[in-house]
Amino acid sequence: MKRTALIALATTLLLALASGPAHAQAPVDATTLLAHLETAAAPPASPAEWQGRIPTPEELAAFRVKQAEAAIRAADLAAEFTTRFPTHAKATAVREQRQQLLSSAVRRGDTSRLAQLDTVEAEMHADPKLDAEGKFRLRMQTVDRKAGLKQSEGMAAMLEEFEKGARALQKEFPERKEVFEMLYAVAMRSEGAKAAAIAREIAASGAEPQVKEAAAVLLKKSERMGKPLDIQFTALDGRKVDLAKLKGKVVLIDFWATWCGPCVAEIPHIKATYEKLNPKGFEVIGISLDDDKAALQAMVKHKQLPWPQHFESEKDENRYAKEYGVSSIPTMWLVDKKGHLVDVNARDGLEKKVEKLLAEK
Repeated sequence: MKRTALIALATTLLLALASGPAHAQAPVDATTLLAHLETAAAPPASPAEWQGRIPTPEELAAFRVKQAEAAIRAADLAAEFTTRFPTHAKATAVREQRQQLLSSAVRRGDTSRLAQLDTVEAEMHADPKLDAEGKFRLRMQTVDRKAGLKQSEGMAAMLEEFEKGARALQKEFPERKEVFEMLYAVAMRSEGAKAAAIAREIAASGAEPQVKEAAAVLLKKSERMGKPLDIQFTALDGRKVDLAKLKGKVVLIDFWATWCGPCVAEIPHIKATYEKLNPKGFEVIGISLDDDKAALQAMVKHKQLPWPQHFESEKDENRYAKEYGVSSIPTMWLVDKKGHLVDVNARDGLEKKVEKLLAEK
């Protein structure tokens, strides 16, 4: 057979394969499709090589892409199911699952299905079978997602979007106390007068007692802004520390613990800022919430932390955390050269904030 004839035959076979078999395979039934969906909806496992270490930002970004791709594949299976079997007993649950999968993909950075997600949520919200609880939860997810999409614009933009959504929820569902928890989250990450105003609003509202108590603590903390802090102690290594004697310097107060993963993850950022700006007048004071002195000493040695650490005895609650209402860590505060507390959310953009304070007269 000539070469040209072989090529023609191969081409014919390829075209035949591409067009499918003469008798198309029957579509899978509902039970099989549900099984495929269950398998596809299982989130990808984190890489085994991450065990015992913190993944790099590049590794995390690549894994988020992988998670988003998996969520979209599963969402497409869910869409196929609800299209082919709209009256199936599990159609409503699968429709909700599709919304969750699309939302997961969008949260992980794939906005290609955002319009599709908006349409799905609008259809779900208009469904007369969806009760008030379902409508509220759906709206909450939308608020959270829209705020997350502002991440590239910075924390201020995210907070503004989140508060706008919370206020809209408050009007639509005036009896839902969860809205006050959302507003409290805004207040926690805000500063000065804004944080105080929202905290005052919550403290005087019909929020749950624990939320009102937290708001009262936050209000007290907000009222400390622009005022000096009274912090003096003998550090873990024997150094005498008195914050009042550090006037003229910018000081980071780092509330942390060795058992707190996010706290330990912040250490490289703090060290980098310290090494760069300490010669210009930047200092750090660690307030450890550990109850294991040996663990703290080991971590300080391992990480080569040059700044002093405050540690209470194993039996005592850290007095500064208690006095200043620090209930979660990592918490980072900045004190300016006048000795005044000026930032209770120093974790975000630490280096730039310190440089700005150092430049002040």
